[in-house]
Amino acid sequence: MVMLASGRRAANRTRVLIIVQNLAVPFDRRVWLECRSLVAAGYDVTVVCPRDADTVAHQVIDGVEIYTYPPYAPGGSAAGFVAEYAYSFLATARLALKARRGRGFDVVQACNPPDIFWPLARLLRWRDGSRFVFDHHDLCPELYESRFAGRSRLAHRGLYLMERRTFLEAEHVISTNESYREIAMRRGDKSADDVTVVRTGPDAELLRAGTADPALRRGRPHLATYIGVMGPQDGVDLALRAAHVVVHELGRQDVSFLFMGKGDCYDDLLKLRAELGLDDYVEMPGRVPDSFVETAMTTADLGLSPDPKNPLNDLSTMNKTMEYMAYCLPVVAFDLRETRVSAGEAAIYATPNDVSDFARAIVDILDAPERRQQMGRAGRTRIERELQWSHQRQAYLRVYDDLVARSDRRQSVAVGG
Repeated sequence: MVMLASGRRAANRTRVLIIVQNLAVPFDRRVWLECRSLVAAGYDVTVVCPRDADTVAHQVIDGVEIYTYPPYAPGGSAAGFVAEYAYSFLATARLALKARRGRGFDVVQACNPPDIFWPLARLLRWRDGSRFVFDHHDLCPELYESRFAGRSRLAHRGLYLMERRTFLEAEHVISTNESYREIAMRRGDKSADDVTVVRTGPDAELLRAGTADPALRRGRPHLATYIGVMGPQDGVDLALRAAHVVVHELGRQDVSFLFMGKGDCYDDLLKLRAELGLDDYVEMPGRVPDSFVETAMTTADLGLSPDPKNPLNDLSTMNKTMEYMAYCLPVVAFDLRETRVSAGEAAIYATPNDVSDFARAIVDILDAPERRQQMGRAGRTRIERELQWSHQRQAYLRVYDDLVARSDRRQSVAVGG
């Protein structure tokens, strides 16, 4: 089956369209790993995504053609998200049709959130005969519930319907973990054969300890770090409050904190940092280059995964947790179901959403250097043996090779029949 797909690519490269709405590419690490894997396997890959400060309207990077549209963020309200998603759909549809170049796409992969691109996938199936793959990154109904608890039941119901329609339209679903796979089968009525788990495993060769920079510790013995999106559901406010407990209540002025990343809450978090008297202890540089991330991770003593327990986070795999593990960093996290699956013995687990317990966990692990080293080694070993992208890549490519081979067989029957 794989040989048939590979032979077809050699003669006429299979065209793949990947749609992303919530992050720019190549900043979206998971999607970028997928893109590079497809290109290396002989596929012709086009991405449509929003633009950020580091991207332009159209460019080709490492053989991946990227079309971008200007971002539109009318605010964090429910109505604002509706407006943003409507704009994103229209912008994506325009660029996808432009990128067809008369030949069309063989496979369309939509990454969520949001679950809005199934009509475009249906249109391209009608025009090009393309196959539709749903790369299921987030649980949109649970995301809404976590951000807007107690709000419109109608909106919540609408998200379930959009999710279900996406599942039904997709010929194959790629789930980021077993919890998401179970939801695809239960809520989406997908068969086990039509759902593949592909974890967002880091590239262990790319993400590894380098050269430390003691200056990042800001004159203190210890450094705790955070990397990732800073949205309402990410718990960065809880991490700041835990830092306040560490510094001002437990009297540990020997710890510096470095929070890397941006998001909807970034400006509010800067204000909270000042209110908590942490300006001298918590550095928040925003989004930083990969080289800075490597240096920071190498310098740090531990990584923070402050995602609070809610319907979304309990079932989701946190990319930052596995990145910490790749850099041999022990992890402090709240006790969430899928975080335990990912981190195992590489993390210390605080009582969910309990800021004081999270702070005590930080102090406990900082005061146990041998345990930190053991946890760091355990995390790196788990990444290398099970979770890194090289292990996930084969399952991902099998989805495409099987779909392409299935399409070849279907075309052969049509020609012969």
